Amino acid sequence: MAVGSRQVLLGVLSRKFSVITKPIKPTKSGNSLSVHRCISSSSFVNNYAKTFADALEKPEEFWSAAADKVHWFKKWNKVLDQSRWPFTQWFVGGELNTCYNAVDRHVSAGRGEDLAIIHDSPVTSSIRRITYNELLKLVEDFAGALVAQGVRAGDRVVIYMPMIPEAMVAMLSCARIGAVHSLVFGGFAAKELSVRVAHTEPTVIVSANCGVEPTRVVEYKPLLDEALQLIDFKPRRCIIFNRPQFAPATLKKGRDVEWNDAVSQGKPAECVPVPATDPLYLLYTSGTTGLPKAVVRPSGGHAVALMWTMGNVYGMKPGDVWWAASDLGWVVGHSYITYAPLLSGVTSVIYEGKPVGTPDPGAFFRVLREHQVKALFVAPTALRAIRAEDPHGDFIKPHLPLDKFETLFVAGEHCDPETALWIQDLIQKPVLDHWWQTETGWAITATCRSLGMDLYPSPGTTGKPVPGWNVQVLKPDGQQTKAGELGQIFVKQPLPPGFMSTLYKADQRFHETYFSTMPGYYDTMDCGIRDDKGYISVLSRSDDVINVAGHRLSCGTIEEAVLDCSEVVEAAVIGVPDKLKGSVPLGLCVVRHG
Repeated sequence: MAVGSRQVLLGVLSRKFSVITKPIKPTKSGNSLSVHRCISSSSFVNNYAKTFADALEKPEEFWSAAADKVHWFKKWNKVLDQSRWPFTQWFVGGELNTCYNAVDRHVSAGRGEDLAIIHDSPVTSSIRRITYNELLKLVEDFAGALVAQGVRAGDRVVIYMPMIPEAMVAMLSCARIGAVHSLVFGGFAAKELSVRVAHTEPTVIVSANCGVEPTRVVEYKPLLDEALQLIDFKPRRCIIFNRPQFAPATLKKGRDVEWNDAVSQGKPAECVPVPATDPLYLLYTSGTTGLPKAVVRPSGGHAVALMWTMGNVYGMKPGDVWWAASDLGWVVGHSYITYAPLLSGVTSVIYEGKPVGTPDPGAFFRVLREHQVKALFVAPTALRAIRAEDPHGDFIKPHLPLDKFETLFVAGEHCDPETALWIQDLIQKPVLDHWWQTETGWAITATCRSLGMDLYPSPGTTGKPVPGWNVQVLKPDGQQTKAGELGQIFVKQPLPPGFMSTLYKADQRFHETYFSTMPGYYDTMDCGIRDDKGYISVLSRSDDVINVAGHRLSCGTIEEAVLDCSEVVEAAVIGVPDKLKGSVPLGLCVVRHG
């Protein structure tokens, strides 16, 4: 490790946790990190403050107003039911259909020729644009194919597909007929897939012949075949989409049917109204080991919350172009590639490529410029990968300025200030970190774009609690931490709409895992600090806090200090046993290209 970086690390071990306290704005200064103070409008701050207070003090009234923007086949008779705590239920008695709200509603409103999806695939050198009219036809037809293969409301359907529009069509088709989809990340191999199939017990599995990586073709169908050989459970049918540019998959007679053949065997399906408390999907949390852990997402609260976020958190309006640079297999892909954009009448970009190597570190910015994207949601890892390959922005600058682009949102892990300032200075747009989890389905803390918040908050923070989330940073005894003091992050009941309703086949585990640590609170299992202005900095998972000679240290904070070294672009810190100090931190680093 470089001498300067070692000194920074030693400094972290000997001081209280802190974050940068001065808000910043970029200035025109090439690649330097010039900053200056930013003064917020008090009227704008009150807009956030009032909305936040309304959501906490009058949750039923607040979310009832938000729900009025959703199409209901039957209105609810109870907004919030906490009679079976912690199994909170929203919009009890109401009936809706998520697919109708995401597709049919926009066509009925005369927006059928607006773009719903832009599929940008540098790995296949293709771009495909799908209107809401075209999407409706695709979904009606494939929903009919599922019905023809025996899928009914409440049945499970596993989707194991690459980053192609047909994966979104399969999700929406399940929602259309009231089936529950479980989409498995395409990067998982046969063993991981088999565990999820055995636990879900789907009526049908939907897959494809292959996925495409920058240097190879990934054969999905053989992986599916291997997965099914590893378990006793067998689905009624496997529907396989053959990508036309590649060799078709070999089908197993009696079990497999090709996508187009399945469609020809059915007839267009209408939307099935489902109770608001019924599940829309199951999603396995990343890193499943031992017993599978599948989040159950309730249909009604999910639609209400996601529609509210697109305008209020992300500043998006119908007709805008939005890009969440994630995978459909993760919660971001569910919430912000498929459902939230389409529920809000926004155009969603689905990208089949990498931040670097397809073909160069400027790829993301080519997409932003070419498709006139208004806002991007990306993981800090992607930005660090771009920075490592293109530290001076030589591949990025040809795509600047981004006239339509307004905001870059980051989430998924802690975003170090160095990376945030680097990209912010290059593109001259706000870079806003925010925080949420698979379990929550949407942001817990954020800088809400349409609530008048300061768009240049202190680097290292993940914003303030989003309306609906009563976030507390607590000591082990349940007392509030002081400003700047490390604590565990909890959310006080009731949890807002869109939060998971339980874990699939594991109600008791749901209760014990998330609600037993502090009675009346959801345990996020994350640690962080709150500053004197109410901003939250999420520093690490609870089990990433290590005890060094009696001092509780956040691995995330040490990683941030290591990243102060100009030669380091990525760092991971873990605790290793030490006879004298209990634990000592070990840092693993990736140095800048060249």
